[in-house]
Amino acid sequence: MFAGEHVLCARLRPSNIDASAGSRAEIERIVRRIRASWPEVRIILRGDSGFCRDELMAWCEANNVDYVLGMARNVRLESIVADGLQQARQQFESTGQPARVFVEFEHATVSGSWTRSRRVVAKAEHIDGKSNPRFVVTSLAPQAWAAQPLYEQLYCARGDMENRIREQFVLFADRVSAATMRANQLRLYLSVFAYSLVSGLRRLGLKATELATAQVGTIRLRLLKIGAQIRVSVRKLWIQMAGSFPRQNLFAQVLLHLRS
Repeated sequence: MFAGEHVLCARLRPSNIDASAGSRAEIERIVRRIRASWPEVRIILRGDSGFCRDELMAWCEANNVDYVLGMARNVRLESIVADGLQQARQQFESTGQPARVFVEFEHATVSGSWTRSRRVVAKAEHIDGKSNPRFVVTSLAPQAWAAQPLYEQLYCARGDMENRIREQFVLFADRVSAATMRANQLRLYLSVFAYSLVSGLRRLGLKATELATAQVGTIRLRLLKIGAQIRVSVRKLWIQMAGSFPRQNLFAQVLLHLRS
């Protein structure tokens, strides 16, 4: 779980359970910690369809946490936006370009798995000769977020979190080959610590440099993974880099930023 580039939670779980299992407890813990420092802060939870569960949404509604979550599409949802899909198809046939129409409606599950009806926003899209509908459910009111910006600006920005997860993998978060869950969770924590350090280096030390927006893997390879000789004296630890290191000026600039 991330807030921007800041990692809030990294939990390893068995693969044979529901995608949302344990998420309410984790979010409750994190929200409590955040509000201990910033009581009036507004929190919006974003997640994919794996977290679209009544338990989580009901907790958010009861605790003043807004949410926008993906919904798995099904025949019933697609029938509700059939007119929008038809309109998008006509636009595609007319222009030859991908077309999308946004539809919103109040939705309740037939099975009763939801305890109340909720606002659903649908992207009725036609691309490459086929329909591509997508759905999100949200607690945000239409007056605050109209359908199109809610989906395109707020929900789709969740994709940046996928980049943060990829950065975790670059720092070996996927090395979970130990025999126990506890050992593998420790490995995951070590990866999170490494990410937090390099992310802080990027935010503080690399500002206004060529690596200010670089991925952590790039920072690791270009700035940190360099040859050096370590020499220990009575009072000092010397790290002597090769005189041919091409980014000596950048290294010195980062050091200056971190000391200021």
